[in-house]
Amino acid sequence: MTPSFRQSADAATLAMRDVFPATPLMRNDLLSAKYDADIWLKREDLSPVRSYKLRGAFNAMRKVIPARDVFVCASAGNHAQGVAFMCKHFGVHGVVFMPVTTPAQKVMKTKVFGGEFVEVRMVGDYFDQTLSQAQAFCAEAHAHFLSPFDDEDVIEGQASVAAEILDQLGHAPDRIVLPVGGGGLSAGTRSYFRDDTQYTFVEPSGAKSLAAAISEGAPVDVSPINSFVDGAAVAKIGARTFARLKDVAPADIIDLSEDRICGTIVEMLNIEGIVLEPAGALAVEALAEIPQAIKGKTIVCIASGGNFDFERLPEVKERAQRYAGLKKYFILRLPQRPGALKDFLQTLGAQDNITRFEYMKKSARNFGSVLIGIETDDPHNFFDMFQRIDDAGFTYTDITNDETLAQFVI
Repeated sequence: MTPSFRQSADAATLAMRDVFPATPLMRNDLLSAKYDADIWLKREDLSPVRSYKLRGAFNAMRKVIPARDVFVCASAGNHAQGVAFMCKHFGVHGVVFMPVTTPAQKVMKTKVFGGEFVEVRMVGDYFDQTLSQAQAFCAEAHAHFLSPFDDEDVIEGQASVAAEILDQLGHAPDRIVLPVGGGGLSAGTRSYFRDDTQYTFVEPSGAKSLAAAISEGAPVDVSPINSFVDGAAVAKIGARTFARLKDVAPADIIDLSEDRICGTIVEMLNIEGIVLEPAGALAVEALAEIPQAIKGKTIVCIASGGNFDFERLPEVKERAQRYAGLKKYFILRLPQRPGALKDFLQTLGAQDNITRFEYMKKSARNFGSVLIGIETDDPHNFFDMFQRIDDAGFTYTDITNDETLAQFVI
């Protein structure tokens, strides 16, 4: 008799215990009090590679070893590290293709996890180029290609997250909130629990591949995407994963802006001491979108990963402040006369802090342009500040939310 999906996932979970322990399921008092609910975090950021990706890699590899002993993948992050970790565990050769633009930290960690068993090849400026090269090499070398999500064995492996939740909680939660990229984790989780719980699937606003697929009835390419939430920024959901998610209700899918997610990363780091990557923060921030649906309920948020490069922290803080309305950028038209700058400075309030000031004087003009960044502690301060600037007769253009200009000057 063919085992059910849950039975197969349970077997995969049991086999994983020879490699790494279950990740913790931890009640979060801060979030529970904030939303008047019983909020638990499934801490995939505490796995050996700081994400859930090694689960699918393990399950897919164990199914074909020893018939296959060379494995290939294309990845710029968590999947590469999961594959590398498992290649070393099984003692098999792995070739990991990564875009040339991959941060050095991620390349280094992949090499550390794989050691002598993994070869890293830097190919292509964009992931599509990297993937094409990886698949071509795989065909030539007769190797086994490890998909990051669109593989039944990978989906089954990712379902071990659900199996652990059931074991640790003792029952199915009322709702599971989880991020969606290519769909491996969400397809595995939903196939495991089926109708025993409710779901909220969360996508970054710049890569809404599940919502688009549900709308069209099939996977569609939503390029160009915003790659900031790199762990969930996928242009096209997998065919196999979508087959398990095609009847998801559109109301159960939400998307969050990349800047908004940054606020959660900063808050969880500063208050809870939890390091989350952008994709790992999606489920936590999504709670603010469903307060009535979760009130008084038992909720599990899957913190999918914590591979955060701290060199990005200034950018994350910047994005969080802009979203919260605590930081603005504007171009001031400043008269070229003595005392003009002093007059402008007098329009600033006690809590208005200048963080950027660039003035380009053109001697043949009566006015000069000044790029100014202001940070404050209350969004309402900007209303008063701009009112004083208007009353003083200055002309300015707010460019805070102009993404085109922001790429060049912010």
